[in-house]
Amino acid sequence: MSDLFAKRRAHLTDIIRKAGLDAVAIVPGPNFYYLSGLHFHLMERPTLLIVLASGEIAGIIPELERLKWSQTFPDAQTFYWQDKDGFAGAFARASEELGSLSIGVEGQRMRAFEADILRAHFENDAISDAHDALSGLRLSKDNTEIEATQKAINISEAALAETIDQVRTGMSEREIAGLLKMRILANGADGLAFDPIVLASGNSANPHGVSGDTQLMAGDPLLIDFGAQYAGYNADITRSFFCERARDAHEQIYQTVLEANRLGRSIAGPALTAHELDEAVTGVLAQSRFADLIVHKTGHGLGLDIHEAPQVMAGNHAQLVEGALVTIEPGLYLKGGIGIRIEDDVLIEVGGCRSLTSFPRELTIIGG
Repeated sequence: MSDLFAKRRAHLTDIIRKAGLDAVAIVPGPNFYYLSGLHFHLMERPTLLIVLASGEIAGIIPELERLKWSQTFPDAQTFYWQDKDGFAGAFARASEELGSLSIGVEGQRMRAFEADILRAHFENDAISDAHDALSGLRLSKDNTEIEATQKAINISEAALAETIDQVRTGMSEREIAGLLKMRILANGADGLAFDPIVLASGNSANPHGVSGDTQLMAGDPLLIDFGAQYAGYNADITRSFFCERARDAHEQIYQTVLEANRLGRSIAGPALTAHELDEAVTGVLAQSRFADLIVHKTGHGLGLDIHEAPQVMAGNHAQLVEGALVTIEPGLYLKGGIGIRIEDDVLIEVGGCRSLTSFPRELTIIGG
């Protein structure tokens, strides 16, 4: 496993050099784990993994994490600090010993106080946002990552099938969400990818609404967006159901979303850019009589983060790469009436793609 992390760090040094940087500073989170195999909390104690363009490792590490850090990086140049002394001294020593460096940081993850203390001890203009460069680090998944994601998906789909089998008319969103959480854990998940979104009736038109006490009644749509986490990797699946029956107008919306989802899964691949995939999928919705119900892009990358590169959206002209995991999740939302989203997790492969999700997509009646 250590060879795997060393290989990943070697990839990072290529990114650092191509970006014209001397180093990157990584805070606890997905990139930190991806490069080291270490989990640290992102909290009040600044904890930084510094990777130099040479491939050398340095760290600014709280004293209480010394054992965990040193077991993985026994030879790294490390600047430890005690709570009673504060962290400023460690940053000052790092600046003095590492010298003048142009340092890229995770612009969408590093917090202001960490960036500020770096700027205070390294040259202010030497600290820059390297988000765009770093977004390519985890873009193409290896077999270990794909297998973990597939396991998370399998757990999720088993849990959804068991949950839907128990859903009855009159149950609240909160009850259904609670049942789903229990089934996810019972099927072997390490945890939840995120708190499940379970929305009934008109609440389903709020794409990221919060499950509450609204009861599922006959004729209502039920939107479920959820996922299990396994070995750090996440599933992200959405299915929409109908309680006892579907109104004709609602069924038309459902079939339009299903057509867009089906097209996306049929054309996704390395021959397309993210923009082109979004244009095709959203085009199905835009050319329908429900064009005014579009509120979001086609999808996003998936892995250690629920949302990561690539963003499948208009304006992202980056080519889809082999090994990328993306969601295809077209949706239509009529405020106060109905929301339908059908989301699959898709692996980009040579010549096309493969959907890792297989839960049925045809219109399904539940409850009763």
